[in-house]
Amino acid sequence: MMNSLLNYGSLLIVALSFACQSTPTNEASRPAVADTTGILNESSEAFNERMGWWRDARFGMFIHWGPYAVPAGVHQGEEVEGIGEWIMDKASVPIAEYEAYARQFNPTQYDADAWVKLAHNAGMKYLVVTSKHHDGFALWDSEVSQYDVMDFSPFRRDVLAELKAACEKYGVKFCIYYSIMDWHHPQAQAPNYPKYNTRDTARINPEFDQYVQNYLKPQLTELVEQYDPHVLWFDGEWIPDWTHEHGVAMYQYLRELSPTLIINNRIDIGRQGMSGFDAEGDFVGDFGTPEQEIPDTGMAGVDWEACMTMNDTWGYKQSDDNWKSSQELLHKLIDIASKGGNFLLNVGPTAEGLIPEPSVERLQTLGEWLAVNGEAIYGSSASPYEAPDWGRYTQKGGKLYAHVLDWPEGNQLTLPEALTVQRAYWLADGQEVVADPAANALTLSATHQDQPAPVLVIETALAVAQ
Repeated sequence: MMNSLLNYGSLLIVALSFACQSTPTNEASRPAVADTTGILNESSEAFNERMGWWRDARFGMFIHWGPYAVPAGVHQGEEVEGIGEWIMDKASVPIAEYEAYARQFNPTQYDADAWVKLAHNAGMKYLVVTSKHHDGFALWDSEVSQYDVMDFSPFRRDVLAELKAACEKYGVKFCIYYSIMDWHHPQAQAPNYPKYNTRDTARINPEFDQYVQNYLKPQLTELVEQYDPHVLWFDGEWIPDWTHEHGVAMYQYLRELSPTLIINNRIDIGRQGMSGFDAEGDFVGDFGTPEQEIPDTGMAGVDWEACMTMNDTWGYKQSDDNWKSSQELLHKLIDIASKGGNFLLNVGPTAEGLIPEPSVERLQTLGEWLAVNGEAIYGSSASPYEAPDWGRYTQKGGKLYAHVLDWPEGNQLTLPEALTVQRAYWLADGQEVVADPAANALTLSATHQDQPAPVLVIETALAVAQ
């Protein structure tokens, strides 16, 4: 993932470019891709059909895993600042020295079934795994590289194949992350050592196009043809070597290879440096990707997904104990859904192949809540109203769902003036709630006060305002 400066800059650019509004309308007002870019021309109907399952899913698991889990944030006996999966860059580790970690990557306790079962029980509908992160190490048997889990590590098991099989077993959509930037490949960023992550346009590798044609493109072809992912989730597009033209051409190639494939906006840096946009200011890629942030009012007119860690780092780092609480994560899920977005929540497994117990505990809590209240999240769309002080709204099928995050004083839940309540009841148990038309409020029973984020179902006499 990006460092903190890039996170903030990309989010700011996307937020300004989208001119976010209070009511995102993903289907009706998605900007059209400019015809001049050569990208596949797709009708709104076809786009909506392709994006249908993704929009309904709302919640997915991100997995950052690779040789960086071996040092776990410590190199040559010293803790390295920064996020775990960036240790090669942050500690300026020479390629040959970093390869020693890949040689040690032997996660004998890896259990794909257990990982996907955890995601399934947490209520996650899709899973995105780092097939190759910035360090260049591949988690499948690549035909164009020996720097992979089958040829370079003692593990010699196809991580992606096992995860895909488990996803099919549990009904979880299998998706793949791929880094455009590659610190290991000699025709990519490797010659810039010790500045692997350079953004200096004077340091562009003259052989980068050979890397794209002979390595990156063949690897992506392998991933699509062998694993048939539902989503390709790109990253590392900010390097100066990768151009808008690269992004447009790759998007078109991959969509032709797999017409139902969904691709995120990080496939394209944009000619004006605006991640995910082409020269006309239109959206290149199928959804936006704010990182470690939730846009205040969503992203009007486009699909988007907030990706986030449970602690501070994406890849496993043994010293990172700054865990978000289960309640905070639950509130983020609800907040994101209320703004029309998806939530991609990360786990960083250990070098042994285990998902850290704090992550497991939080996912179990989220799963318990979704087992009861998932109706208000899955397939929902953004709230038609501004966020109230006491919580958030989602809507679906003519019903409005009120997520009570902060219990209102006097047990009186104030509603929007334009809302006429026909019936209201708790989603968890169906208990009716009394409406007070004069006060434009609902009188709540304190019996639900101690529940985590209880949800009210509100049926209205009139159609929900748009």
